[in-house]
Amino acid sequence: MPIFPLGKDIVFPPVELATKEGIIAVGGDLSVPRLLSAYKQGIFPWYSPPDPILWWSPNPRMILFPHEVRVSKSMEKIIKKKVFAFSCDKYFKEVMLGCRSPRKDGQGTWISDEILEAYCRLHELGYAHSVEVWQNDELAGGLYGVSLGSVFIGESMFFKVSNASKAAFIVFVKRLAELGFSLIDCQVYTPHLASLGAWAIPRREYLKLLRQCLQHNDRKGSWETIFEK
Repeated sequence: MPIFPLGKDIVFPPVELATKEGIIAVGGDLSVPRLLSAYKQGIFPWYSPPDPILWWSPNPRMILFPHEVRVSKSMEKIIKKKVFAFSCDKYFKEVMLGCRSPRKDGQGTWISDEILEAYCRLHELGYAHSVEVWQNDELAGGLYGVSLGSVFIGESMFFKVSNASKAAFIVFVKRLAELGFSLIDCQVYTPHLASLGAWAIPRREYLKLLRQCLQHNDRKGSWETIFEK
C-alpha cells in the first residue's frame, strides 16, 4: 500500500488506506491546524528526525475508558500515603523535555525540537496539557497529551522516581473521569499501559468512539486548577 505524500493543503487520505503497520501519510508540517485535523481523524505524528514526518493510524488502537483504570494494591498505598504531589499545566515544556530524555530502552529521543515547539504551541492555545509529579519539591515524572471534546490523547510519559508516571496516570485519569471525559487514547500497545487497564480495539470501533467524543465541547485553556475540588 503506497504512503500518501502530504503537501501544503491540510488533507489526509482515509485511514483505511494505512499500511499494515499503521502509517497513513508522510510529509507536511506540524502546524496547529494540521495537528488538530489529524487528531480529529484518529491520526497522529510519530517519527525520528532526520526522517520526514510520518502520520499514523494504527489498527488495532490502544484505549482506556477512564472508569476502568487499573490500580494495584501497591499503587493504592502509594497514592494514599501521598508519596507524590501533582500539578497540571505548570511546567509543560519541562515535562516534554523529561519525556525526550533517553531511557534505558532507548526510547524518548523521538521528541525533536520541531515536536517540542509544535506541542508547546498547542499548549499555549489550550489543547495540550501536562501533569507534573513532585517529590520533595523536585520533578519526579510526568505526562502530556492533547484534549479534544471528551477524549484525552496521551502522547508520552516519563519518570525519574519509580512509580511516579504510574501515579500521575492513575490520579489524572480518575480526575478526568470525574470531569466527564469518556475516553483515553493510548495510541499503541505498551506493557506499561496494559498494566494500567488499557486494551486494544479495532480502529473502526475507535473512530466511532472518537466521533462521539468530538461532539462534546473542547475543554480548552489552562488546567492548572484541575486537581482542586
